[in-house]
Amino acid sequence: MGTEGAGSQDSWVLSPALGGGWGLVARAGWGAGSQDSWVLSRLRLSPGRWGKRAAHARAQVLYYAAENLELRREEVASRLGALTGAPPEEAQREVELALDRLFHWAALCDKSGGAVQETPLHGTTLQLRQPLGVVGVACPDERPLLSFLSLLAPAVARGNAVVMVPSPRYPLPALDLCQIFDTSDVPGGVVNIVTGNRDHLSRTLAQHQDVQAMWYFGSAEGSQFVEWVSAGNLKRTWVSHGVPRQWEDPAQGAGEEFLYQATQCKNIWIPMGEIFAN
Repeated sequence: MGTEGAGSQDSWVLSPALGGGWGLVARAGWGAGSQDSWVLSRLRLSPGRWGKRAAHARAQVLYYAAENLELRREEVASRLGALTGAPPEEAQREVELALDRLFHWAALCDKSGGAVQETPLHGTTLQLRQPLGVVGVACPDERPLLSFLSLLAPAVARGNAVVMVPSPRYPLPALDLCQIFDTSDVPGGVVNIVTGNRDHLSRTLAQHQDVQAMWYFGSAEGSQFVEWVSAGNLKRTWVSHGVPRQWEDPAQGAGEEFLYQATQCKNIWIPMGEIFAN
């Protein structure tokens, strides 16, 4: 578990409910060198150890994190409402949905590892869903807590390490989760959070050779740039093209698409001959 603002600059987080500044949050440095050094230092903690854990063990960690978040639901909802200006009922609802996301993907840890496929020839094909490795995730501004966990949970559940860039407008809900992850037996290097400008950090992650996939949920221009930069190192991308997503909808916030984007499928062909009975 790592949390960074890799630079000396800070930015104010504004609270509509309070009518002014909420506090200072570290912002990653604008120079590409400082960002590269931060990301590289975190990625040297091999994500393979997490991906090689038994699916049941990963599920237990996610269940533990969800239970710890549930213990602090009132505190998290209160802070979320004060930060975003949402009514208490709406803030509480977002926390409830965020908990559902964690429990949902914890339950799927050991139930979505693959399938047996039919083939046109006489034989069997085993489809294995394996982790990508390191996934960079740039989160949107809408529903800052729900969208953050909706993107983090499927990637971690399937054995990936993540470098999360929370909402630059509302980064505090994501930072509040750091203590929860630290006390939930999440191994070091699996969840890394860096605050700062979404587009600048996405550029660095998209250019980084040790990041296997980049998820970007921001502007249409940023989406186009991430895809263009990632073409140079054949990085797998998932971008929003500037189209907002309804994170409350289970299909858009926890659908099959998330499982597809968090894994790479490998097929094992098992040919068979004819069986004759004597």
